[in-house]
Amino acid sequence: MDVTAADDHGHARVADHGASRADAEGPRSLIATSAWQRQGGTSGDAPAALASPKYPGPSTPLVATMMTPAPTVALVSTYPPTVCGLATFTSNLSAAIAAPESGWSAVVVRITDRAEADVHEEVVAQWIANDRASLSRAVAATESSDAVVLQHEYGLFGGPDGQDVLELIEAVQVPLVAVLHTVLCDPTPHQRHILDQVMSSASLTVVQSEAARRRLIAVHGADAEQVVVVPHGAAANFVGPVLSDIERPTVLTWGLLGPGKGIEHGISALSLLQERSPAPVYIVAGQTHPKVLAAQGEHYRHQLQDQSRALGIADRVCFDDSYRDWESLRALVRSVDVVLLPYDSRDQVSSGVLVEAVASGKPVVATRFPHAEELLSHGAGLTVPQGDFQAMATALDRVLYEPGLAARMATASRREGAALLWPAVGATYRSLIAEVLPARAVA
Repeated sequence: MDVTAADDHGHARVADHGASRADAEGPRSLIATSAWQRQGGTSGDAPAALASPKYPGPSTPLVATMMTPAPTVALVSTYPPTVCGLATFTSNLSAAIAAPESGWSAVVVRITDRAEADVHEEVVAQWIANDRASLSRAVAATESSDAVVLQHEYGLFGGPDGQDVLELIEAVQVPLVAVLHTVLCDPTPHQRHILDQVMSSASLTVVQSEAARRRLIAVHGADAEQVVVVPHGAAANFVGPVLSDIERPTVLTWGLLGPGKGIEHGISALSLLQERSPAPVYIVAGQTHPKVLAAQGEHYRHQLQDQSRALGIADRVCFDDSYRDWESLRALVRSVDVVLLPYDSRDQVSSGVLVEAVASGKPVVATRFPHAEELLSHGAGLTVPQGDFQAMATALDRVLYEPGLAARMATASRREGAALLWPAVGATYRSLIAEVLPARAVA
């Protein structure tokens, strides 16, 4: 068994302004120059206002006070009512960028598989998979914006490896900020080509962890000064009412369900703790991912339920597939003792669930995917090898039953979580977007 306690090495320390450019002496004018060149200028023409960008902290007057008029940002992504983590992220990011006090505004080009009636007024266009007419409308909708913020994952766009994104970035005429949610260790040549093109077209590339940044530089040869780390973002969830019907101690895994989440290892780990008194309960909360449901139905969930029965702990494992609104989910997270992320992936460089757990001040046990190793490295959790349910059981046993450990981890989570909150993340995005805006937008 191999359980590693988090230490003080390798953690991404985000600078006061919320963004990090490690390995660089300081921000160069290269990023601003790239944006200026997209408007027809030369590197020698780059305006001084863009050459030495300043990054405000959350308490600093917002960038919008320097802009006439305040910028409008177009976000390109999935978006509610689509049910996926990226849609939720984009909804939160849009609200954070366009915070009322900032004066900024945000619109959304929503990526979808089929035309739907939109319920959000900020959605100004839909980009329907494999529909060139809708792509043209989407591009046209961005033309009245000052910048485009593109969320990128290979499976998000149409065509092999999402290659249809190349048509969009070729057509966009305003500065582009690319936010990468997946950075592969070993991309195929086609995947490499797509991401290289996205980064080449972008005035700035944003990743959500230092692990992703290092990988992007090592694998793709990205310019270190054009790749910025901005945390995923989360809502503070440190205080509030808890659910009275939650049996303690309780372990929680939540999120859309599907193969690769490693829930089977979590169940096996819980089965090793049933001699403890009181024995823990394991809550697996979340509906099956819509794409998994369409392809496989509830096969994975039924496998997990069968496993629980075979191990004799069916009464200690609760599969909660009910729809929970935001406040109900937050209350559930507040009510449990430890969050378990038993994911199979060794490549995951961004996890919204991990960030939300830390922003809830919860101890975390996670497998050793890069984002977990980074974010938990200051004591907020324990990491274990992928698929090692015995190590997982040992880590959970320590958190639940070792005197004082959970309290120390909760303190560390609260400390780390303060840097992840959406107001700070929104201010950072506004600062970075202002950096790449053309000179005519700066008063």
